[in-house]
Amino acid sequence: MEGRKVVSHEEWLAARRQLLAEEKELTRLRDRLSQRRRDLPWEPVDQDYVFEGPGGRKTLSQLFDGRHQLAVYHFMLAPDWEEGCKSCSFWADNFDGIDVHLRQRDVSFLAISRAPLPRIEAFKKRMGWTFKWVSSFGSDFNFDYNVSFRPEGSVTTEGVYNYAPRKTTMAELPGMSVFYKDDDGRIFHTYSCYARGLDMLNVAYHWLDLVPKGRDESGPHKMWWVRLHDEYER
Repeated sequence: MEGRKVVSHEEWLAARRQLLAEEKELTRLRDRLSQRRRDLPWEPVDQDYVFEGPGGRKTLSQLFDGRHQLAVYHFMLAPDWEEGCKSCSFWADNFDGIDVHLRQRDVSFLAISRAPLPRIEAFKKRMGWTFKWVSSFGSDFNFDYNVSFRPEGSVTTEGVYNYAPRKTTMAELPGMSVFYKDDDGRIFHTYSCYARGLDMLNVAYHWLDLVPKGRDESGPHKMWWVRLHDEYER
């Protein structure tokens, strides 16, 4: 890269140690923030949502699969879309294989979309993913958790996204939510995040943040470069 400063090993080591001190402070800050996230109050989930999965219809309670904690990725795939959102797919490429580890910590993980199950299954097969993915088609689940909206054609809809009013012509936007089920079967919503808050779920972005050119994104739509993984030029 042009204009990059090149120094001796000793100078590089001094600069690296200085940065290490800041990285450690960020780690400590992140740990404190994570604890505050876990300390948030909970809200009860009173609606009996029903979903369609490969094993048939299941309630939200059944999606916990015998565990106390449920982590959900709200995947952008509307009922009339032919394929899933390319950005959500970028995130989903990081999900395969994590569920077996999460289960060891009392967590069930899955994705939920409004598209009917056959459309979900077809896209999942195309992408080669193995994580669990169910349909909330016909349910208010996505609307209640502020990731689906009801715009008509190009008409702008008023909604709430990322905890603030938002006007959008989009039918879907991304997010993630966490739920807890106690031993009496009561379900609570403990956390949701959206937009840049989802960066922490994308391991590929964390790798890009480590290399010299970083994410190398620019322009009005910074993720213009992202494609479904079977559409990149080989």
